[in-house]
Amino acid sequence: MNKKLLSFVLLVFTFLSCEQAAHQSEYDRLELEEITVDELHAGYLDGTFTIQEVTAAYLARIDEIDKNGPALNSILSINPDAMEIAVALDRELQDGTNRGMLHGIPIILKDNINTTDMPTTAGSRFMEGSVPPTDAHIVELLREKGAIILGKANLSEWANFHSSFSSSGWSSLGGQVKNPYELSRNPCGSSSGSGSAVSANLAALAIGTETNGSIVCPSGANGVVGIKPTVGLWSRSGIIPISYTTDSAGPMVRTVRDAAILLGELAGVDERDAKTEGAAEHIKSDYTQYLNENGISGKRIGFYTSPMGNFFRVDTLMYQTVRIFEELGAEIVEIEQITESNVGSDAFQVLLFEFKDGLNSYFESLGEDAPVKSIEHLAELTTQANDRERFDRNLIFTASEMGGLDSEEYQNALDNMLTQSRERGIDRVMDEHQLDAIISPTGSPAWKTDLTLGDNFKLSSSSPSARAGYPIISLPMGTIDGLPVGLSIFGRAWSEPMLLEIAYTFEQKRGPRAVPMFLE
Repeated sequence: MNKKLLSFVLLVFTFLSCEQAAHQSEYDRLELEEITVDELHAGYLDGTFTIQEVTAAYLARIDEIDKNGPALNSILSINPDAMEIAVALDRELQDGTNRGMLHGIPIILKDNINTTDMPTTAGSRFMEGSVPPTDAHIVELLREKGAIILGKANLSEWANFHSSFSSSGWSSLGGQVKNPYELSRNPCGSSSGSGSAVSANLAALAIGTETNGSIVCPSGANGVVGIKPTVGLWSRSGIIPISYTTDSAGPMVRTVRDAAILLGELAGVDERDAKTEGAAEHIKSDYTQYLNENGISGKRIGFYTSPMGNFFRVDTLMYQTVRIFEELGAEIVEIEQITESNVGSDAFQVLLFEFKDGLNSYFESLGEDAPVKSIEHLAELTTQANDRERFDRNLIFTASEMGGLDSEEYQNALDNMLTQSRERGIDRVMDEHQLDAIISPTGSPAWKTDLTLGDNFKLSSSSPSARAGYPIISLPMGTIDGLPVGLSIFGRAWSEPMLLEIAYTFEQKRGPRAVPMFLE
């Protein structure tokens, strides 16, 4: 290499390094690392920083950390209007208008949640560029309350209901999401990008969706707090579905308090989602009122032991957590099983039937310009692209052949699933043992991502609450070799106040979470 060329290369390298340092120093100058909603809100009001400054710093961090640097690949699209919205929200504060706790708070949404200013794709290349005609109900609320939607998160394609085996966090449109603690490891899914992004401090808040484990598993693997609410507490209208019976969106954030804030801001009845009609009497406008440091004392807590015995280091961590609960005044009752019979087959049938019905309704809502017209059309497109498919797509083909929701097979499967998981499941166990909540490990530490062999789950505890449509919280319990492991807390329908109280007390005892280091 001649001297002139070498000098030019060094000049370019120096310029890029300075640019990167400038962006990083702005993020550091504003002290955004692990910042909470309360701290952001206070900073806006006292003039410590502006919404424009915070938004610009997060967008720069996404560019550095997600697209370059460690290349987490957690973001599918960026809101082109984010800075313009920030300017308008700053002006409102200057004029004395404060929309509340979410005013100016940056948030990232899983890319199966409708936004009219960005595509909504579920990670499928067949949905690339599909911009829906209306926002999801929860997006309408976010905009009304002044939140800034920074972008849409990558995910397990079709929320991980597409193949007999796959790699969580992989989509044909966005590729593979990485875990910010160790980049070779999996972020779990299907809300992979939401968990990875908020853990890496690419936004203050994130939202994921769950049918069974898709919020709590990536929350556990990425060291954040995730809540799947009782089905109906948050509207699902405008969200690409799997199951009408068990789907819900929910917070994915870094602290229990932030989870409680976001939970209350988006809870509400929506005439477009009949499941929310039963929520009216249970909704709390402010869930932070249930956060206190003595919320475990005097509680009877069930310890669901079925997931134990699959990985001894998780067992050790869980038993240490049980002792902490006892030290904080809880009485622990071990429970080996929750449902009287295995309803896995019924639950799977419900998902197949409802996936077909839900996708067809969603595609119809997109109008004549919908890139996919029906699940049968999706199966046809998949067959035509078979030579480019990484996974077998069996679930899409199987679901496309199911009957309607009026079929006896579907109705029997649905009735048995709900009966066994509710009155003969969680409700029965909690009544028999007079329990306030149930705890169990969320999962094992993140496994090495393998696009050939697929996921390597060791354990999970999400199915009892998922099939019942009941709430569950996962929060960091500790680490194993620097990788986070989550603790799940679940209970009856509409028991979010109780679960938050218990989770907050444990979080205060445990202390701050381990911040990811982007290890190779």
